[in-house]
Amino acid sequence: MGKTSTFVTPFRRRKEGKTNYKKRLALLKGKKPRLVARKTNLYIIAQLIEYDSKGDKTKVHVNSKQLEKFGWKAGKKNLAAAYLTGLLAGVKAKQAKIGEAVLDIGFARPVHKSWWASVLKGALDAGLKIKANPKALPGEERASGKHVEDYTKKPVTGMFEKAKQEILKSKKDGDLDG
Repeated sequence: MGKTSTFVTPFRRRKEGKTNYKKRLALLKGKKPRLVARKTNLYIIAQLIEYDSKGDKTKVHVNSKQLEKFGWKAGKKNLAAAYLTGLLAGVKAKQAKIGEAVLDIGFARPVHKSWWASVLKGALDAGLKIKANPKALPGEERASGKHVEDYTKKPVTGMFEKAKQEILKSKKDGDLDG
């Protein structure tokens, strides 16, 4: 009798905590682009990625640092910045002729009304069709940063409205880069 091991070595990206292959396969079976929402130490990132057998293709990339061009001077990781990042990603997706997507939050915890839900709400408000539970999305006051304004006593909602109008104005003008 030969001795064989029954241990199966997991894929490298799974060991590093970067890819959940079971979840990825389920998302890819839908044959829709993925709205990938990620949070780094400084920024919120939203990307629309399409599957290709040679490697995924990033069609739209938005970083919350890009919100500075639209007049956003507040934090780049709060719910209002996440909403504006999702809105900008949705506007760019519509310009790239992408009409629907599926949300991919990776290893982030699916907590209702959190930053990824704010990104999703922004993308939905831009006109992307994404299946979502309305209970999971943050309310208008939280998405606009009213809670940040109450805490810091700084005018965040005015800046939010200005940035939102600038993003939607650039949608009509078609002058978004990237």
